[in-house]
Amino acid sequence: MPDLNEANIATADVLTLLLHNQHALAAAIEEVALWARATGSPDTHDNAITALGTLDKNAAAITAGILKLRQ
Repeated sequence: MPDLNEANIATADVLTLLLHNQHALAAAIEEVALWARATGSPDTHDNAITALGTLDKNAAAITAGILKLRQ
């Protein structure tokens, strides 16, 4: 049976991959937001910016959890 440290490392590794995916999605949403603003869709732009704020907030919490697991 793997020890707790091995499980923590595996969990942190998976969370790190999910965090990388989250950053990639944020970059894509930012591109859509800029496109929406440029094409005259301010509501879509505002909604995308709100989503980016949520991604940023959650990324900070995920990062803190990863760091705790890696201690």
